[in-house]
Amino acid sequence: MALSTTQPHPTHLNTALLLIRIASSLVFLYHGSAILFGAFGGPGPVNFAAFIHAPVIVGYLVGLAQFGGGLAILTGILFRIGAASIAIVMLGAIFMVHLPRGFDVSKGGMEFALTQLLIALAFLLTGPGEYSIARLLPASIQRW
Repeated sequence: MALSTTQPHPTHLNTALLLIRIASSLVFLYHGSAILFGAFGGPGPVNFAAFIHAPVIVGYLVGLAQFGGGLAILTGILFRIGAASIAIVMLGAIFMVHLPRGFDVSKGGMEFALTQLLIALAFLLTGPGEYSIARLLPASIQRW
């Protein structure tokens, strides 16, 4: 079967979306767990909030947005809400932490956060694709 250079086959698009969803969601499940639960030697919500000089509730909200957003992106359930949560967190990470350090991720820059922000914005445009648990839910819930 020849691959088209102008219009990808829908199966290829859905497979590509699934692979990108898995890659992106693993990052947020990991970091969200570290912030929300202190998993993997992470800071937990109190220490995370202290690191960014914010109230403790912000630590819980950021951890929940990352973990919940990662779960939503992985499963496709409440996908756009999860992608929007990730986009908001990445904007915060860029402006509060990474931007003063430049672009280079090895110097603490915004390179990776910007990549994840752009992926989340693309997810808002595409939706989760056909390979999603959300397909098992009522149509009214699937659009979120």
